[in-house]
Amino acid sequence: MDIKSFWDNAISYTDYLREAGQRLADPKDSHEADYAEYYKLGIQRMNRMWEKYIPNSDQVEAFAKKKFNGKILIISEAWCGDASQVIPVVVKFFEQFEIRISYRDQEPSLIDNYLVNGGKSIPIVIFLEENFSEIAHWGPRPKHGTELLKKHRDNPEEFTKDQFYVELQTYYAKNRGFDTIAELLELI
Repeated sequence: MDIKSFWDNAISYTDYLREAGQRLADPKDSHEADYAEYYKLGIQRMNRMWEKYIPNSDQVEAFAKKKFNGKILIISEAWCGDASQVIPVVVKFFEQFEIRISYRDQEPSLIDNYLVNGGKSIPIVIFLEENFSEIAHWGPRPKHGTELLKKHRDNPEEFTKDQFYVELQTYYAKNRGFDTIAELLELI
């Protein structure tokens, strides 16, 4: 896989937000039209998380010791609930580095290399060296979110999909990106 070609075709977080707004305002196809409510929620969540997230000083200090000097490529879509909570945190915490976003559905061969339990779950955060060699990747959600999903899948009648979504978004709001960054720092 030539990850550099995906990097070259990826966009900035600012362009990602702008394009999400365009997709909401003027859907290009029926898929985008069908996902309008998710785009709207995603944009709201990204803006809220951007405003609320403040990098933890202990995590900033721990990261400084890592000596990371690469790039970050994120596979995402603006309609994704997990992505809308994770991406602003990653972009803000690692803002001194080049970060680009590649759409999951634009070129499937990228996400096909990062399947989670056989699915195209997003976001996927990929840490790259300057020469585009992969250091590590993470995704699609913090461990606690994965545990909530497992709880729903193991007993969907007792822990419904709606309950899962409410608990997951409540967790994201209360945790404010701390677990996401902690898990990313463990990888690099």
